[in-house]
Amino acid sequence: MLKGKQRSYLRSLGNKIDAIIQIGKNGVDDAVLNQISDALKARELIKVTVLKNSLLDPYETCGYICGKLNAEPVQVIGNRFLIYKRNEENPTIAIPR
Repeated sequence: MLKGKQRSYLRSLGNKIDAIIQIGKNGVDDAVLNQISDALKARELIKVTVLKNSLLDPYETCGYICGKLNAEPVQVIGNRFLIYKRNEENPTIAIPR
């Protein structure tokens, strides 16, 4: 569970990155979950966009994905959200305590 300062730090890092995953009209299926999982292993912090033609709620989608992948939701703004999952083998982001 992330604390307030940790979440704020990750949000500041998230401002500089582009969305690398887009969820479209097919919704969240196994292929999308695998892509997000691989991206989290490589980057630890990713931004996901829910396209307008998908008819999914970004808050619910973020919660669902985080629940499936044991990740932490960082921020949801509009149709985009940030997800963080620490890479236990090779961490790249040093989060303040």
